[in-house]
Amino acid sequence: MKNIKFILLVGIVAGLGACSPQVQNEQADLAIPVSVIDVKAQSIQQYINTTGTARAIYETELASEMAGEYELMTNPATGRTFKLGDKVRAGRVIIHLDDDEFLNNIAIDSKKLNLEISKQEYQKQQSLFEKGGVTESELRNSEISSINAQYDYESAQLQLAKMDVVAPFTGIIVDLPYYSPGTRVASGQTMVTLMNYEKMYLDVNLPEKYLPEVNTGQEVLITSYTISEDTLKGTVSELAPVISTETRTFSGKITIDNADLKLRPGMFVKADIITARKDSTIVIPKDIIVSSRWGKSVYVVERSNARNRRITTGIENPDYVEVLEGLTVNDRLVIRGFETLRNGSKVKIIR
Repeated sequence: MKNIKFILLVGIVAGLGACSPQVQNEQADLAIPVSVIDVKAQSIQQYINTTGTARAIYETELASEMAGEYELMTNPATGRTFKLGDKVRAGRVIIHLDDDEFLNNIAIDSKKLNLEISKQEYQKQQSLFEKGGVTESELRNSEISSINAQYDYESAQLQLAKMDVVAPFTGIIVDLPYYSPGTRVASGQTMVTLMNYEKMYLDVNLPEKYLPEVNTGQEVLITSYTISEDTLKGTVSELAPVISTETRTFSGKITIDNADLKLRPGMFVKADIITARKDSTIVIPKDIIVSSRWGKSVYVVERSNARNRRITTGIENPDYVEVLEGLTVNDRLVIRGFETLRNGSKVKIIR
């Protein structure tokens, strides 16, 4: 009887030993595939996102101040008449209007000659006065004549300058209505529109909840939807101290550095106002965080097992968040496959 029991016991043990590899294989097959990354210290920025239309800080529409015959001037940089897109230096004449009758009425040459004569006469009277040859009254009358002649000449110069359309600042021609050479143009007609967009600005309206976070001088990252690969730098330059009762927002202005002219006036842009920054801290993707009534947690891998880690977070942006507690550098953080994990789950890493 004892021999029979011994034989049965040996058979059972042998049977269990024979099944062992299969059980191990099944356990291996039950390991949940996950992707991991090694936790590293890096930088993170917290920002407020807004959008708007970029505009040139310097912009002007120049009109004719006098009537005259149209003449488009030559651009010295190209050797051709000015055209759309040309850069114009401040003080450069872009368009000249000619009117012979107006020039005759101004009589600029005679006014210049009269000025020279009156100055000479005043100098002569000064010399005679010092020698007692004329009275003080005669000297003063001569001085008045000289001053009036100076005013007449300067007034004529100002009138003559109105025949030229001059660039008030260095900029780009963005609109140039066509007129045939020699066409008589009336006063008040639009001649040219000039912009300088090396510096630009963006008007923004932000929800009132951001009022404590936004300050003048804060850095802003500017991205155009047209040239999304380039990021420009900007600065919060102005902020309204009041809230709109209609929209519950406050207005502000962002100044944009655009020295390479990558951004063009009228472009729709995205602005990220940086409100906080950390340069060396643990940063993880926001979408891997598991939230529950006990708080926020993530999964890490320790010896082929998933371990749930409670975390405390800091500054964040739409994609990433800073971890203040719960993770250390070089932890293997699960970024894919965490949805079905439990604390202690067997995992298989597939990078």
